[in-house]
Amino acid sequence: MSASLEELEQRLSHLRTELRGAVRARDKAETTRIRRALREAEAAWEHALESEAGPDGETLLTEPPAPQASATAGAPRRKERPTHGSIPIREQVHQALTLLGAPASPKLISSTYDAFFSEPLVATKLASLRRDEERSFTAQGYARPYYICAALTHDRLVPARGLLALSTWPVERRIIGPLSPRADFLTHAVGTAEQIQRLTTAGHPAPDAAWRLLRRFALTIPGAHDAAAPEPDPARVIAAAHAEAAVHQQEDDQQRQAAAQRARTQLTDVQQLFGAAPMRDALRDASGTLS
Repeated sequence: MSASLEELEQRLSHLRTELRGAVRARDKAETTRIRRALREAEAAWEHALESEAGPDGETLLTEPPAPQASATAGAPRRKERPTHGSIPIREQVHQALTLLGAPASPKLISSTYDAFFSEPLVATKLASLRRDEERSFTAQGYARPYYICAALTHDRLVPARGLLALSTWPVERRIIGPLSPRADFLTHAVGTAEQIQRLTTAGHPAPDAAWRLLRRFALTIPGAHDAAAPEPDPARVIAAAHAEAAVHQQEDDQQRQAAAQRARTQLTDVQQLFGAAPMRDALRDASGTLS
């Protein structure tokens, strides 16, 4: 029988206490063992949380029901959403990236969150978020269930410019190879379409902004858009995205897997999440100056 959320949270707390002791004792072997156990416990916690939330994490990803329309109102389409208490920026980014399913730019993260959730995400706040997350991870290790981290370039394993990812994703999903931008774009399209489907199934009409976002994806995917239809069909977008993704998948997967294997053997835990130092920074650190 799988552990409950409460049991997993107790285990996480216990492991973090052990990790502090191992780090202070400079016991590298024990530190490595505990970090591995922490990652496993965090993955189990995420799985238990998703199971408790219901199929597809609907409780986390769907919005509260819109105010009931009057009997004379037209077809349901939510245009205004109620606002609630302030949500931390890292949680907003986590929700948007979970929906998109692949590394994304701050602009897309902001657009996605604004399209589906109740509060706007201020994109300017994202500028320092990854650095703040790296400092937190460096100081505390796996003290949090997740971190907002970097996507990594497949060749140099440095942070991919302008992309954010989740620490709970495997390294392979965070690698950016030559074919990955298009593959991730298709993943974003599928995630957006599936969220609209979830909202529709739950009886919550998707906001206009969500349909506009899906339309932007559909217009650049062969076979995903019907010019005669007022709005893109989510099922059609998903099918077209999967069809195109199949063309790139094998080569993209091979490149990601090879880079991920190098990352696991060459990089520290911090570097696997936030990237190796770019060559310019490495030279500066080595010499103290840069000619």
